[in-house]
Amino acid sequence: MHAYSRRALLGAGIAAAGAVPLASCSFSSSASDDPQGQRRAGNAGPAAAPTPEGYVSPHGEEVAAAERKRGEGPVREIRLTATTTSFDLGGRTVKTWAYGDELPGRPIRVTAGDTLAVRLANHLPHSTTMHWHGIALRNDMDGVPGVTQPPIKAGASFDYRFTAPDPGTYWFHPHSGVQLDRGLYAPLIVDDPREPLEYDLEWLVVLDDWVDGVDGSTPDAVLAELGGGMAGHGDDPEEHHEPDRSGPSRRLVGARSRLLEGDPGDVDYPYYLVNGRTPDDPRTFRAKPGDRIRIRIINAGGDTAFRVALGGHTMTVTHTDGFPVEHTDADTLLLGMAERYDVLVTAEDGVFPLTALAEGKGHTAQALLRTSDSATAPRPTVRPKELDGRLITADRLKAAEDVRLRPRDPDRTIRLRITGSMKRYDWAINGKPYDPAQRYPVRQGERVRLSFINGTDMWHPMHLHGHTFQLPDGGPRKDTTILLPHHKVNVDFDAENPGLWMIHCHNVYHSESGLMTIMGYRK
Repeated sequence: MHAYSRRALLGAGIAAAGAVPLASCSFSSSASDDPQGQRRAGNAGPAAAPTPEGYVSPHGEEVAAAERKRGEGPVREIRLTATTTSFDLGGRTVKTWAYGDELPGRPIRVTAGDTLAVRLANHLPHSTTMHWHGIALRNDMDGVPGVTQPPIKAGASFDYRFTAPDPGTYWFHPHSGVQLDRGLYAPLIVDDPREPLEYDLEWLVVLDDWVDGVDGSTPDAVLAELGGGMAGHGDDPEEHHEPDRSGPSRRLVGARSRLLEGDPGDVDYPYYLVNGRTPDDPRTFRAKPGDRIRIRIINAGGDTAFRVALGGHTMTVTHTDGFPVEHTDADTLLLGMAERYDVLVTAEDGVFPLTALAEGKGHTAQALLRTSDSATAPRPTVRPKELDGRLITADRLKAAEDVRLRPRDPDRTIRLRITGSMKRYDWAINGKPYDPAQRYPVRQGERVRLSFINGTDMWHPMHLHGHTFQLPDGGPRKDTTILLPHHKVNVDFDAENPGLWMIHCHNVYHSESGLMTIMGYRK
């Protein structure tokens, strides 16, 4: 995929690497002059649901005031098109949906404090939205259809505009149905203008599990087979179409994972990818022996945790979910869906597999680090010994001192018990499947504790929009955390970004079957 030298990263020319500038397109509306908060260009679709009385609206003055406080830096204007296309995954061509002509989509790159202005044109056959995962952005730009914005109809476009306040590794994807499990995803990198790390090169690594377009399969067909599906989330109510039940069975049966303490997932994917390629024809990252490389790893999968190792190398973990941690050496990492890790490695002499094991599913994805033209590439099936070495999961990390939350007792605790089962596929929070009208109230300025309690036999990567929380005992700052079966995790955050914010499982089939809810700021 995309590789950057340290010199290029520090230059001004890479502010929006690979993206198409909006050379002649201007944005006329703003939060203050658009009372509906639609920011639309063309017919975006029906308006978002009304905000219940007593709660801050995504389009309210409180949200605009929070954005003014963040300030507006240099504006980076980008045009994206969601479209139908085809990709060669490495000997297998599939039809899918994507952002343009690359898989993953071309990264967007800005500097912390910049204002990002993105026009998303929807050339898909169905409505869509864009969610900017991990960014503490203004609420009306969060991309949740029916809550923060209307769905963007086929043939319409929508203008997203927000300040990116925090440096780190983020990404973007739809929040409409199971569209995430197609090719609609790409990195969003927010550079630190005072970057403290020293490195020569940067490698963006995006992991994925792939089913779309293989022997007639689609994510919608997978969801239908699993027995889930929530009519309405992300769909335009004017769109009526029968559930897609095409393709062979993709239900995963009999798989187990010790690390995940049970079933690793629901879907038996035919392919697993690193930067859009299978291990039979992997992407190659080139460097020189002794180069210091920053690797930004993103799990964009729909139903798969990945255990990741770079053969012949020790990785030093520097960040997770965009925020710095105390540097910790590791041989292998476990990433749940939507988690990100930044690591530093010093390149050895030769060619080495970066292997992503689909945890509990028995298959691998692979890319190559090559520092010698004469070295022989490893086999596609190789499993470096580092996969069984020193394992790092988020609970073994500590937040860097400058991003730790100051000690404080929570003002409010929200208890979120995960319920449901794979047999019935009736995933829910506190026994209630997703309802856009549901609200868990918080107030501006509170220290809030989310108490995730897993009452199910399945693990869940739980994600909070618009905020980062801290894991217990000085743990890392994150926006997504692995919740193991029959375990409990308490996470704390400061309520300082008003609006209506989604809390959900980032297994896209669980969330679309009901494992979502909404936290709302009270007026």
